[in-house]
Amino acid sequence: MHIEWSILPKGEGGSSQFAGIYVTLNRAGWIFISRAAYQRMGAPAAFLVMFDKTNSRIALKPTAATMKNAYPAGKYGKYGGRVVRAHRLLTEFGIKVPETLEFKDAEIDLDGQLILDLRTAKVSARARARRQRAVSGKQ
Repeated sequence: MHIEWSILPKGEGGSSQFAGIYVTLNRAGWIFISRAAYQRMGAPAAFLVMFDKTNSRIALKPTAATMKNAYPAGKYGKYGGRVVRAHRLLTEFGIKVPETLEFKDAEIDLDGQLILDLRTAKVSARARARRQRAVSGKQ
């Protein structure tokens, strides 16, 4: 009998928000970044928040907290995630976020910037479930 084993590589995990690049944006302009994504970016103290209006893309560029226009990477949750409070991003550029958006195709480019495409962002499963519970009257 001929046996040929193939090793299953350990990847970023399907939809695990703790294993891969997991990023959301809520209605208040808070950008939540998973610990894995934050560490891949070098665990910066702050980010420059940039917007490409032509392509509806947001970029978070790692920077020092002392830099002009730097938004601090605040601690969030018990798993090492970070939050960038950038409400002004929504107001300054007229971005409408009706519910929390999840960026399934978020990527870190060659310059170390986290790229978030608003055109492909979807309402997060958590936000959808919360809305359904509210509609059905369940807590």
